[in-house]
Amino acid sequence: MVFLRKRKEREIRTVRIMIRMYCKAKHHPDGYLCDSCAEVLSYATMKYHHCMFGEDKPVCTVCPVHCYNPAMRERIRAIMRFSGPRMVLHHPLMAIDHLLLQRWSKKNMPLFLERVKGKKKRNGNLKSA
Repeated sequence: MVFLRKRKEREIRTVRIMIRMYCKAKHHPDGYLCDSCAEVLSYATMKYHHCMFGEDKPVCTVCPVHCYNPAMRERIRAIMRFSGPRMVLHHPLMAIDHLLLQRWSKKNMPLFLERVKGKKKRNGNLKSA
């Protein structure tokens, strides 16, 4: 079941499924990932593993630190825009889990901002993966 996994595993699995849905509909109906979508998945996974917030990270849409480069940010946005509504039909538990996580992230935004300010003071600037 989706809720029994660690949060990191759940989020990476959710992104992987969303990218697969997008790629299957737009590029490869056979179900395998094209090079472009595999690159986005690899990039998203790497960014998640190097997130400055660690296991308590907010969802990326409400994060105060935008670590994706602009080109990748646009690519993942297109994938999310396409796959997000379809997740409710194909993976309803994952969709609900993500919505609850988004709500939690918005509620805890002051804590994230405080943590970012603290890192800026210590390091002089923000360095994200």
